[in-house]
Amino acid sequence: MALRIVATQPHPALVTLPWHQPLEEWDGPFLLQLPRGLSRHIVRFVRLEGRRYAVKETREPIAWAEYRLLRDLRRMREPAVEPVGVVTGRQTPDGEDIEPILVTRHLDRSMPYREIFSRGVRPDTTPRLVDALVVLLTRLHLAGFYWGDCSLSNTLFRRSAGEFAAYLVDAETGELHHELSKGQRTHDLDIARGNLFGEMLDLQAGGSLSEEVDALDMVDGLIERYEQLWGELTGAEDFGTAEMWRIERRIERLNDLGFDVDELDIVTDWDGASVRIQPKYVEPGHHCRRLQSLTGMDVEDNQARRLLNDLDAYAAANGLQAEDPALVAHRWLTQVYEPLVATAPPQTLSGLEPAELFHEILEHRWYLSEQAGHEVELFETARDYFARQAGSAADAETESADPVSLATPAEDSGR
Repeated sequence: MALRIVATQPHPALVTLPWHQPLEEWDGPFLLQLPRGLSRHIVRFVRLEGRRYAVKETREPIAWAEYRLLRDLRRMREPAVEPVGVVTGRQTPDGEDIEPILVTRHLDRSMPYREIFSRGVRPDTTPRLVDALVVLLTRLHLAGFYWGDCSLSNTLFRRSAGEFAAYLVDAETGELHHELSKGQRTHDLDIARGNLFGEMLDLQAGGSLSEEVDALDMVDGLIERYEQLWGELTGAEDFGTAEMWRIERRIERLNDLGFDVDELDIVTDWDGASVRIQPKYVEPGHHCRRLQSLTGMDVEDNQARRLLNDLDAYAAANGLQAEDPALVAHRWLTQVYEPLVATAPPQTLSGLEPAELFHEILEHRWYLSEQAGHEVELFETARDYFARQAGSAADAETESADPVSLATPAEDSGR
């Protein structure tokens, strides 16, 4: 059987990978050791000329179905990993068939939830991860996608202005419909609830999550937050014609949640005394679209919200509220954002994308201003932030060099 690679924008170096070997036998400089979550399949990460990919062995029908589903979700601009291709016709030199492979692009600066918990987490981290999962599941349901296996394990997380943004990474149990029924949504929620409960207990058993966290309360909170968000995005609202301002208020609330209203269904009763409104189509990404239209920056929605708040504060501080928003945004970009990011040491930027770095400096300014009792200048804040980062890195290096904390090879072999 001939090797066959079907790919979108294929990288020529894909052909050079050892497809004639089972994935568990791969070895070479192209392999990357990156954090990965639990998986029923064998997964490896590879780097080809600066690009990172995840490769997963699976059954051929599953590989094709997941590849097409991920392509559909990406076309719909839903948060999912990018599919690259499917490799079939794999055989060993002895002619033994090997399972096909699904290739996806590695999501930069993303982490599986176990990696997040392995580093130690604050008490508020778990609810923020669950909130990100709720937003992801709600978005997918609005798009007509039934997940079938919603869990933290099948999700990747990116930091986003103090919160998390969640991305679907495993769609092999998914189905795409024109619209989901309430029964389909409820079944998906039941699966998510069971999976999350098991993952919470597993983290507690492994010592990565405090026993004080009530896993049952956490999963019940997922259902409650989902229902609240779904109701806000799709629920009908009744009011009198003297309260027409509530239409604008409803749109503002949806904008605050990060959604734009593409279509609103407005119905009056027979005598025109009351009105019912219901969003028909809502589209996520309100803040990132607004920031991109003003500055060209493409960031997560929470990051965009934070940058837009600073942009508005800059306009107010300089009396520019009446100026053209695009011109004000250009001034803020060239006088504040870009110069500040340019002062960052290379080691800091290698670990944080610029928008997240800017958010952290804004957070640090709040901390310094509270201590000083007055507003601390932004570039002064950045210098203090970088100095503290350098000091923390130096302390960590000193601790790692402590001979007491280092195990000899003989000591380490017994672990």
